[in-house]
This record gives sequence, C-alpha cells and structure tokens, in this order.
Amino acid sequence: MRISCDFDLCESNAICVGMAPDVFELDDDDYLVILQEDIPVGRAEEMRQVVASCPKSALTLHE
Repeated sequence: MRISCDFDLCESNAICVGMAPDVFELDDDDYLVILQEDIPVGRAEEMRQVVASCPKSALTLHE
C-alpha cells in the first residue's frame, strides 16, 4: 500500500501531519513532505482516515 499527494491541490493544512507525524511533515517552507510513501502493514485503516480527512482531497491511497 502506498500513499501519494497531488501537490497542485495540497494547501499544506497539516491535518495529515497531525494525524500521522511519522508519515507526513511540513518542510521549512511549509510544504508537505511524505516521509513514508510505503505504508506499514497494519496501518491501512488509519491511512484511509487520514486520506478522508484531507480538506482538499489531495491525498490518494494506492492499495
């Protein structure tokens, strides 16, 4: 399972960072960085919730 971001849609609201700080962070310029594109086993449901919480629908889960 992988997660990706459409950076044209992303506004760096950081909701995903708050929900999964080991997977996402904001860089020094406040742009989203995906730290782990490959999602660890057992975190699928958590990542579905993160994707659903993105206010700009910029995140996509590839199963």
